[in-house]
Amino acid sequence: MDKMLYVAMTGASQNALAQKAHANNLANISTSGFQRDLEQARSMPVFGDSFPARAYAMTERPATDFSPGSMQETGRDLDIAIGGDGFIAVQAPDGSEAYVRTASLNIDGLGVLRAGNGMPVMGNGGPIAVPPEQKVEIGQDGTISIRAMGEGPRVMAEVDRIKLVNPDLKTMTKGLDGMIHTKSGQPAPADANVQVVSGFLESSNVNAVEEMTSVLALSRQFELHIKMMTTAKEGDEAMARVLQIG
Repeated sequence: MDKMLYVAMTGASQNALAQKAHANNLANISTSGFQRDLEQARSMPVFGDSFPARAYAMTERPATDFSPGSMQETGRDLDIAIGGDGFIAVQAPDGSEAYVRTASLNIDGLGVLRAGNGMPVMGNGGPIAVPPEQKVEIGQDGTISIRAMGEGPRVMAEVDRIKLVNPDLKTMTKGLDGMIHTKSGQPAPADANVQVVSGFLESSNVNAVEEMTSVLALSRQFELHIKMMTTAKEGDEAMARVLQIG
């Protein structure tokens, strides 16, 4: 019975981890640019001195769903989203490059252009700094133009260009910080074909109905594992009573 108990226990514990993955997706359904985590389970045979007669459960997150979300118009000049394939480069806290699909940009007190998550946006030579300005415009190719303080409405100056990349998705992975990173840790090269759309943000690609259905199915499976554990306990107690009678 102990073997049955351990098999059921692994199923229940790994099932709880799977529910966390789907719950995290649901929690970020309103997060702009969030890309849902995929989840799968597989059996892991137990090898030892004998044949692998038992198989434990194992839940894993094999990949991230990189499909784009829908475009939501905001009308704000500093809200940008990728039109098609590609990513916006930002600087991660450790100084490396990370990538996002959409960003609600802001200019801090030092003039540094930052994404909505607070990370500096990368340009041609590093984080982008914007001089004091009256107006900021972002072109489709990521070019940042400003109207400086005191200048007329027709005088626009180009400041920098947002680094836009489009690497092979097989070389990309989502980090614990929620941003996309290259698996090698090396910066992805800029791609001039990637375009951004100003005044829009990309919504999360999470399907609420699909995630809720998965959570409910996993809850039923969890209950089944608990019943198996209870059955194993009852069988063990019945065997103990038989031995006491003998």
